Amino acid sequence: MTARDHYRPDARGPLDGVRVLDLSRLVAGNIVSHVLADFGADVVKVEAPGRGDDLRAWKVNGVSSYWKVYARNKKSITLDYRQARGRALLLRLVQGAQILIENFVPGRLEAMGLGPEVLHAANPGLVIVRVSGWGQTGPFAAKPGFGTLVEAMSGFAAMNGFPDRPPVLPPLALADMVCGIYGASAAMIALREVEVRGGAGQVIDLSLFESIHSILGPEAANYRLSGVPTRRNGSRASNTAPRNVYACSDGRFVALSASMQSMAERLFHTMGRPDLIDDPRFRTNTDRVRNVDAIDAIVADFMRARTQAENLALFDAAGVTVGPVCDTADLVAHPYIAGRQVLRELPDADMGTLPMHDVVPRLSGTPGAMRLPAPALGEHNAEVFGALGVDADALAALAREGIV
Repeated sequence: MTARDHYRPDARGPLDGVRVLDLSRLVAGNIVSHVLADFGADVVKVEAPGRGDDLRAWKVNGVSSYWKVYARNKKSITLDYRQARGRALLLRLVQGAQILIENFVPGRLEAMGLGPEVLHAANPGLVIVRVSGWGQTGPFAAKPGFGTLVEAMSGFAAMNGFPDRPPVLPPLALADMVCGIYGASAAMIALREVEVRGGAGQVIDLSLFESIHSILGPEAANYRLSGVPTRRNGSRASNTAPRNVYACSDGRFVALSASMQSMAERLFHTMGRPDLIDDPRFRTNTDRVRNVDAIDAIVADFMRARTQAENLALFDAAGVTVGPVCDTADLVAHPYIAGRQVLRELPDADMGTLPMHDVVPRLSGTPGAMRLPAPALGEHNAEVFGALGVDADALAALAREGIV
């Protein structure tokens, strides 16, 4: 298939007819609207005239790759709603929207005269997704909150990395991305209340901190039970063994997870070490966790004696859960990527085509689709404002005044 075959401007997803106004910047809010847009929502990015979303400035070799991926299927308008006439235009857009996304520091939207009570006066059924670092309430509400700060404070960094080295932050906007996925599901939950149950619109208080803290699972409970916080453990797991990344003879790596008793026993058989099954140090998962250094050393020696390909062939044939550690260069050439069509080459104004992940998740009856490339700044001003009755002359006048 060609790039054009994956680009379907006329596709209609299950969210067709849902208008989303996205006032956010950078990652978390864009992930919320990205998910909704992939499934057919009419997402309008409301950007600052002349500058746009700060995500546009995240470039690789001069290309705004982050914007191109996370702003696909969206439209762009420019509007300075800090000015009275711009605020009036925004409220007219709100009247025809179902969802609004913003990520200002709590209180900033109210200071602009656009708090939830104003928005709901214009549209009582509006779902307002308010993304912030720390939440709309609490002692940190007014504190700016980038993902880096919440990844550090949430407990994630303290348990990530190796015990003899400093805590490690994720190499991507993890808190923002988790928050954005939560936000998309929350928006649809709230919209169902409006559309199916006849309820009123509501405010979704979505914090980066609580989003990433929630995926740490039972950490607080574990601390209550043990009195010891989870420490950095490298690629090992605190609750199962063996589980690690192991070097192979060719300098490449494999990952192993033997988290079930049957898998651990299968691993020992495949290694030619069935004696380990009855070794009192490794008989149960609890025993293996207690003696993790010893079992890891045995597995590491076995893996180190073979190339990555040899290890994978051996363990795949035996049905043992071992897989390759891939970097992006490995991944884009991997047969799984082509066979599953994980990546799509889509038309791009700057590059001809550009690879990006396909729509996630995959729905059998109402799948999402690639309908629009990421928009240029203000590309849809005429279309969106024209629908409000703003003609070309009026739009030009608004542009001269810096309102659009």
